[in-house]
Amino acid sequence: MPRTSSPAAVSAEHSGDHVHRDVTGGWLRPAVFGAMDGLVSNFALIAGMDGGTASGSRFIVLAGLAGLAAGAFSMAAGEYTSVASQRELARAEIEVERLEIQRHPRDEEHELADTYRAKGLDPELADQVAKQFHANPDQALEEHVREELGLDPNDLPSPVVAAASSFVCFAVGALIPLLPYLLGASNVLPALIMSLTALFVCGAVVSRVTTRSWWYSGLRQLLLGGTAAALTYFVGTLAGPGLG
Repeated sequence: MPRTSSPAAVSAEHSGDHVHRDVTGGWLRPAVFGAMDGLVSNFALIAGMDGGTASGSRFIVLAGLAGLAAGAFSMAAGEYTSVASQRELARAEIEVERLEIQRHPRDEEHELADTYRAKGLDPELADQVAKQFHANPDQALEEHVREELGLDPNDLPSPVVAAASSFVCFAVGALIPLLPYLLGASNVLPALIMSLTALFVCGAVVSRVTTRSWWYSGLRQLLLGGTAAALTYFVGTLAGPGLG
């Protein structure tokens, strides 16, 4: 009597090491973008105000607080709308695929088999795999959505998570250049030092979830943020005296 082979077990060592980070939860991009945008935009705003008004002016603090609040709420609203729209579009396309499977099950099964054949599976095996998936309509839908749309229907980005991540990270980033003024600084130098340091640190931290080296990411963010602040400061020095 022939033996039936059981599925090979994955070793504990491999199972523990082979863990991927969440790349579709909808939090990383708005968190990184929010922190960087809050830091750079408020630093540039404060630098521009410092260049156009008297150093230590209360208007700098007011502008910084207004920039923090307006930016955080705007980023959260924009992220929520953007991710919610993306999620609704995905759900609409998933529903289109569901209806196609219900109306034309055989055609969709052949289409899935063609996809497997294009990936290199033997024709007979591709037909068997597609047939097995289509034995369960829910599994068939998930597989078609993954293959045709590149989506996991059970793991769509959350607009609430994106909005909250963006709001909190923007506020934290925007607070850094403002903090020295809240503590009594009379010129832009403390804010400049804190902001440039934070830009480098943020860039270096982002490298932990990318393939770039920490010093490259840190220097890149430092250069971009410093350039934005310098240009805004220059605009402030040009426009401030005329407006005054």
